[in-house]
Amino acid sequence: MCGIFGIATNKNSGFSSELLKDSADKLFRFSESRGKEASGVALFRQGKIQIYKRPEPASRLIKSKEYGDLFRSPASTLSDISALIGHARLVTNGALEDNRNNQPVVKQGIAAVHNGIIVNDNEIWEAFSQLKREYEVDTEVMLALLEMFLSKGSSVSDSFQDVFSIIKGAASVALLFEKKSKMVLATNTGSLYVCWSRNKDVLFFASELYILKKFLKWRKLKFLGPCKISQVKPMSGLVIDLEDLGAKQFFMKKTKFSEVAERTVQPKSSEVIRALVPKSLIIDNQSQVAGLKRCSRCILPETMPFIDFDNQGVCNYCREYKKVKLKGKEALEKVLAGYRANTEKLNVIVPLSGGRDSCFTLHYAKNILGLSPIAYTYDWGMVTDLARRNQARICGQLGVEHILVSADIRKKRENIRKNVSAWLKKPNLGTVPLFMAGDKQYFYYANQLSKQTNIKLILFGSNPYEKTDFKYGFCKVKQGTVSEKQTKHAVISNINKFKIAFYYTSQFFRNPAYLNSSLLDTFTGYLSYYFIPHNYLLFYRYRRWDEKEVVSTLLEQYNWELSEDTKDTWRIGDGTAPFYNYIYYTIAGFTENDTFRSNQIREGVITRDEALKAVKESNQPRYPSIKWYCDTIGIDFEETLKIINSVPRLY
Repeated sequence: MCGIFGIATNKNSGFSSELLKDSADKLFRFSESRGKEASGVALFRQGKIQIYKRPEPASRLIKSKEYGDLFRSPASTLSDISALIGHARLVTNGALEDNRNNQPVVKQGIAAVHNGIIVNDNEIWEAFSQLKREYEVDTEVMLALLEMFLSKGSSVSDSFQDVFSIIKGAASVALLFEKKSKMVLATNTGSLYVCWSRNKDVLFFASELYILKKFLKWRKLKFLGPCKISQVKPMSGLVIDLEDLGAKQFFMKKTKFSEVAERTVQPKSSEVIRALVPKSLIIDNQSQVAGLKRCSRCILPETMPFIDFDNQGVCNYCREYKKVKLKGKEALEKVLAGYRANTEKLNVIVPLSGGRDSCFTLHYAKNILGLSPIAYTYDWGMVTDLARRNQARICGQLGVEHILVSADIRKKRENIRKNVSAWLKKPNLGTVPLFMAGDKQYFYYANQLSKQTNIKLILFGSNPYEKTDFKYGFCKVKQGTVSEKQTKHAVISNINKFKIAFYYTSQFFRNPAYLNSSLLDTFTGYLSYYFIPHNYLLFYRYRRWDEKEVVSTLLEQYNWELSEDTKDTWRIGDGTAPFYNYIYYTIAGFTENDTFRSNQIREGVITRDEALKAVKESNQPRYPSIKWYCDTIGIDFEETLKIINSVPRLY
């Protein structure tokens, strides 16, 4: 998830202080796209480790005087400096304001940089009560375990194998030891790439192949000769002797500490959830919503944009609906045949939101289809910790490399705050999608990753029933019937794209608060969603989506974590969904849950009664998640609810 990298040199390398710093600067800049919230470096010199880290992007850190001071040496070469490890952080757990949580993490003379999430850290601390916890960050538990095994006389490789037999989740790590002239590289996902110079006197590593390839093209490194890059395979590691840069490989063991187990979070009672909200702000519109006229076949209500009912009470959306025609397993195998030539290669990119459908797609791609996938995530600031933990669970267990492209999250959240604040000044259901405009670059970076890795196949796990055309409807844009050839991401005509752009432009002038610094982000999101190529293989166009199968697989095989504030499993990793669904439900009396379940009815997947029961539960306000959203973007939770609750309703 984060970006980690490092350099090791022996006494014969001839690496100057200036070149080492310039090399670290390059690797920091290349790795920053994987995490912009904090950065840091550990430098091993004469048996001591020097650390410099700050809660700021790497591009800012490398300009600081303190960073530069690390590399100053009276000698013309750095024969006294053996190794460097660096980290560009995307915060998962452990507040970045407490610099001890930022990476590298230091404990008992060991410094580590960690890419991934250890999801059972709390359980480990409880099971090994003799270990002392000092920080919040999950990386600490790995160092505490490692030091415990080393203190009992185990070798570095044996100790590390024991550590990886206990931790769960995703972990690609690099470690330096004050008491040992060694560097350890280890991974359970394969997100580590390493190369030696021609004379074996310089070593480089990075958490992503593309970053290392790009770095090695730098002209200042030509004197090293050709460097062959190799992957540290999933569930393996290297112990590197810093004296001669020789490496000893080791492999991970299966979990042996059965008492260390994760706990799947169970939903809290509605009474506990409602305790977060003053009684005056809790709306009870269920009786009014229940009184809405609904389609006699599906469950769409009369407040759905452009809806009409025939004499039998059947809505136009049901009358015009065309069932999803599955292409079948044989067609899928035919498409995949061209990507099976060499199964050792990473031959498919699977976008991974952390939601149930993308997680199941990754599981199926690796375990059933026999593909060699890379998981890809675009973090725009609204990927929740729950989603990240579930991503770590499945990638760690499958041994799948996970490439996470991180936006400037602070800036993204500020843009969201500005658009939400503008909306609260003049509430309008048509402009709600502006809250999510910043996530649409997801498609752009998927295409970029395809170019960088030279992997042509992108396997999307988009659910075919998750169509939210009503969002266009509130922009006064009517969707036509979608043809069989159209995909979820290209279901709108060019004229309707223009109408949507015109609608938003008119709203910007009616509400000048939208004319803020987020406009560029909104515009690039619009282009990414509607105009760049979406040449993706849609998994659920070939294989029927089965909700029970998806959920049971994730819970039983990966101990997939649930949310505390809902019994539902859909959109629980999306930090924005609880907020916008609260708006839609409060004002219009329905949410995307209603359109989703209606499509399932039309497909014959569930009955109308089952759908009504499902949405009654799913549409309940998720107050803890809404509060998280408000706190995260910096708006007042109670004041926001008060404004939303006061908006005139459509029923």
